[in-house]
Amino acid sequence: MRFVPLAVAAALLSSAALTACTAGKEAGPSLGAQPKPSGSASQAVPAATIELWHGFSTDAEVKAFEDAIAGFNKKFPQITVKATKGVQDDQITQAIRGGKAPDVAASFTTDNVAQWCKSGAFQDLTPVIRQDGIDLTVLPAVARSYTAFDGKQCTLPLLADAYGLYYNKALMKGDEPPKTLSELTELTKKLTVRDANGDIKVAGFIPSVQYYENSPSHIGPMVGAKWYNDDGTSAIGSDPAWKQLLTWQKELVDWYGYDKLEKFRKSLGDEWSAEHPFYKGKVAMILDGEWRNAMLANDAKDLDYGTAPLPVADDKPGLYGSGFTAGTVIGVPKGAKNPQQAWELIKHLTTDTGSLVTLSNALRNVPTTKASMDSPDLAKDANFKTFLDIFAHPKTSTLPASVNSVFNQEVFASFITKWEKGSVPDLDAGLKDVDKQINDKLKLSGG
Repeated sequence: MRFVPLAVAAALLSSAALTACTAGKEAGPSLGAQPKPSGSASQAVPAATIELWHGFSTDAEVKAFEDAIAGFNKKFPQITVKATKGVQDDQITQAIRGGKAPDVAASFTTDNVAQWCKSGAFQDLTPVIRQDGIDLTVLPAVARSYTAFDGKQCTLPLLADAYGLYYNKALMKGDEPPKTLSELTELTKKLTVRDANGDIKVAGFIPSVQYYENSPSHIGPMVGAKWYNDDGTSAIGSDPAWKQLLTWQKELVDWYGYDKLEKFRKSLGDEWSAEHPFYKGKVAMILDGEWRNAMLANDAKDLDYGTAPLPVADDKPGLYGSGFTAGTVIGVPKGAKNPQQAWELIKHLTTDTGSLVTLSNALRNVPTTKASMDSPDLAKDANFKTFLDIFAHPKTSTLPASVNSVFNQEVFASFITKWEKGSVPDLDAGLKDVDKQINDKLKLSGG
C-alpha cells in the first residue's frame, strides 16, 4: 500500500469535482436494481466483462491482484475481469463525471470516502450487503468506520495499514522499545549522537511532523486525541490530548535545537529509496506502516530491527498496543455498467479468506477480516505480527471521515510546523484558530 501525500490527495479530489459527479450521465443500473439476487448460485449471475481500476503498479503488486482475481474466476468463470493498474483518484472522478466509470474502483486513500458517499460518486453497498447476508462484524469496527459516511457504506476495506514503531536493535544495545512518551524521550536522548559542532549524526527519534510518516493523524493515537466532535466540528482546540502531545513534541524538538534538527532532516535520503535513513542507521527509531517490512526485506536485508506498538501518553497506559489504521478501499462507482458482477468481485476480494491472505502475503499489508488475520496460511513473522495486533486492538483508531478531510489535515499540519519552529506564541489560541478554519470550511461545504 502506498502513502498518498496530502498535497497530492488535495489535487486529486476536490469537493467541486465530486459534486460535479452527481451531474454525470447514468451509464448503467444501480446496485438497488439488480436483475437477479446476487446471493443466488454463482451460475445464475449473468456473464459479463467488467472493468477494475486500481492503483497498484509494481510487478509484485499487479501479480498479487491477478492471483486474487484468478480465485474469483474459479467461482465465476462467466465473468471476465479487465484490470487497469496505476489509476489514481482524479482519473476515477473524471470517468464518473463523464459517464465512463469502471465497474469497480479501488483507492489507496480513505480521505475521499466521505465525499464519495455524500455525492453519490460511489454507490451505497448497503442493499446488497443486506441482501447477501454479509455480516460486517467480521471487520474490526475501525475498518467499518473509514469505509462509510453518514449511514452509507459506499466502500469496503480491501487491505489495511497499521502504524507502529520500528527500532534498530544494534543501536538500541539491548534496550527495550519505549512504551510511554517519557521513555521515548529518554531513549531518544540516549541514542542521539552529535559531532563536535553539535550537529546530529544519529537521531534517536525525529519528533517533527515534517518527517516522513509523522503526520498528525498518525501521531494523534499516541495520546488518544480526537479530531471531531459528534456534530462534525473540530475538537482539536478543545481536546487536551492535542496540547499534551504538542507540548511533548516541542520539548523534544527544542532539545535537539530546531535548526540542528532541520539541517539533519533535510540531509536524509528519500523515504521510498534504499537510502532511507533507518536503513543506514542514521535514525534509531521511526514511526511507520507495516509495509516497511517488505521494503526492508528488499533494501536492507542485513538490518537487525524489531517492531513494537507506538509509545503512548504516560497517563494513558491502556492505549498501549493500539495505533493508527487506514487502508485501501474498493467500491462500485456511479454509472458502472455491470453493478451485479462488480459487487460479486468486491465481495470476493474483501471477504474471501483465501483472496485476502493471497494479497496480504504478496503485498505485506494487513488483511481486514478476522478470519484472514487468523488464517494459518498468513505469513506472520514477529515483525509483521506486531501490526496485525495493532490493527485488531480495540483502541486502534483512524481519522474519522469528513467531507473536508484533506483540507483539515493540511491546516493542522501547517500549524504544527509553525509550532515546532517556535512561531506560535500561544498554543491554546493557535489550536482554537485551527478549529475556526476547519469549522468555517465545514459551513461552506454545507456540513
